[in-house]
Amino acid sequence: MNPSDSTVYDLVGIGFGPSNLALAIAAEEHNARCVRLEDRIEAVFLEKQQDFGWHRGMLFENATMQVSFLKDLVTMRNPASDFSFVSYLHAHDRLADFINYKTMYPLRVEFHDYLSWAAARMRDSVAYGHTVTDVVPVTGADGKARAVDVIARHAGGTRVVRARNVVVAAGLEAALPPEVTVSERVWHNLDILHRVETFEVAEPKRFVVVGAGQSAAETVAFLHERYPAAEVCSVFFRYGYSPADDSNFANGIFDPSAVDLYYGAPDDVKRMLFDYHRNTNYSVVDGDLITELYRKAYGERVLGRTRLQVMNASRVTGLKPGPGGVDLVVEHLPTGELTELSADAVVYATGYRPVDAATLLGATGPLCRRDAEGLPRIGRDYRLTTDPALQAGVYLQGATEHTHGITSSLLSAVAVRSGEIVASVAARLADRPPVPAPAPWTLVTSGDR
Repeated sequence: MNPSDSTVYDLVGIGFGPSNLALAIAAEEHNARCVRLEDRIEAVFLEKQQDFGWHRGMLFENATMQVSFLKDLVTMRNPASDFSFVSYLHAHDRLADFINYKTMYPLRVEFHDYLSWAAARMRDSVAYGHTVTDVVPVTGADGKARAVDVIARHAGGTRVVRARNVVVAAGLEAALPPEVTVSERVWHNLDILHRVETFEVAEPKRFVVVGAGQSAAETVAFLHERYPAAEVCSVFFRYGYSPADDSNFANGIFDPSAVDLYYGAPDDVKRMLFDYHRNTNYSVVDGDLITELYRKAYGERVLGRTRLQVMNASRVTGLKPGPGGVDLVVEHLPTGELTELSADAVVYATGYRPVDAATLLGATGPLCRRDAEGLPRIGRDYRLTTDPALQAGVYLQGATEHTHGITSSLLSAVAVRSGEIVASVAARLADRPPVPAPAPWTLVTSGDR
């Protein structure tokens, strides 16, 4: 991105995780098919991180993906794309080895490397180190806003990018109980690998992990293996870890055709489908991991030294962090019995929630319509319904489960969804309204504001 650029972009993406990475590739492949220059989509992406990274704090060496490698950035949209996971394997001389591996689910570290490989090839389309702080409508003399200015903080100053369409893909953030605050001894599993690398306790005696989903089980397994002298207590509401439903028919809920059916269904049917199929993704654990954890717990009982403690049907009712550890109280729900524990650290593996797009849309947010429950109104093409005065397009990737179904925050949807957004933007290119170019793009230092 040229600092003196005065381009009015057809599309500005906020965030550059897998969703907007897939969108950048879809836009590039669209442009490669264009015969006329005016049919091309001029796109740029703004990312607050200094380089590409996706859940780096959970890249356990032995953890595998929960989604098929065929649901990569492109294959479900364009099987011939050279941005596929298969193309990545070929480029790294591992295609034959992967075939012999006989799996549909690569290691998570390998899939992250694939995403990084694709992101490196798209580096000219993204500006890293840019934190978006506002999206301001550019209103013409007729009162219509046909473009927006995306304002980003960068290198101690502010930059502005003008766009006819903006796509928000802010990803997920850690979800914690309202009474819990992250500290030196209270963590969220999102950055567990970073935490243990800087943990000052050389020989911890006890960890407590709160949660019953895949991330919680992986965290328990990781801490149990990394600290062979430490006790690991797993605390959760359920009686036991519940397996994910990855059966053949149930997995159809992630198919592109299921999004069409879900979007067009009545609200009560949407809720029914979502509730029925929560166990494909939420608060569930891979069956093999459940078996492995049970094997460890049983083996320890046989040997008479139980390090893996499963505190089921329980909840944390008291939490008091201190400089030397954390004191907590665990309530066994069926009996009301209270157990006092001291731990070197407590890890909350309590899930994630979508980042609220309104926090990034700033001045544009109030022009986006919401339903009776306060949720954004979204078209089938992922474009937000807006006030008639806002004619610039505002699209959302993620946080659309209420309209598009359970795939909205998952990798399963990124390839097809990115193609649909590109098609929506491209369909309106012929009617590009005249938009004044911004002043030459200059860096405004924070002292000048």
